Amino acid sequence: MSPNIGLVISANIVDDAAVEVEHAMVSGLINANPIVYGKKDHRARTAPVQVDEYAAEPIDQQEIFDHIRDIKDPEHPYSLEDLKVITEDAIEVDDKKSRVRVTFTPTVEHCSMATVIGLCLRVKLIRCLPRRYKVDIRVAPGTHATEAAVNKQLNDKERLAAALENPNLVDMVDECLVPSYE
Repeated sequence: MSPNIGLVISANIVDDAAVEVEHAMVSGLINANPIVYGKKDHRARTAPVQVDEYAAEPIDQQEIFDHIRDIKDPEHPYSLEDLKVITEDAIEVDDKKSRVRVTFTPTVEHCSMATVIGLCLRVKLIRCLPRRYKVDIRVAPGTHATEAAVNKQLNDKERLAAALENPNLVDMVDECLVPSYE
């Protein structure tokens, strides 16, 4: 198996995820000693004074961050927040246009789990947000060797649908999304 297998980009996110998992199992961890930053304190959310029970509830950056902060890294027992793969500042929300963009930063430039991390972020947000929201997941510019290819895969509806039909990949995503209750 080639040492650069994490850089191989196939035309299908399912194939990529399978290669990433196989590569991680065969060669060990891509980043064996990641820097663990820890978590920020949870901030209390305040309820609006007057609530129209029939109006769409606005969503903000903090709410999106609270939904995704505890997603576990596929390679390590730490959350994406612990590893600073995601930060609150890297989330953009346009509630009026029903758009959310999450930009994440892999721990290493050649991270072979970037597509899996992006898929976890997308699945979590799809499960949590109202259907009216369009979710855009991106790798931070300059932080991954194959940034353009990863971004294309993470935002291609057909590739995402195919990935979510793969039971092994869905199991891996679900494992990353299990709450830790820390």
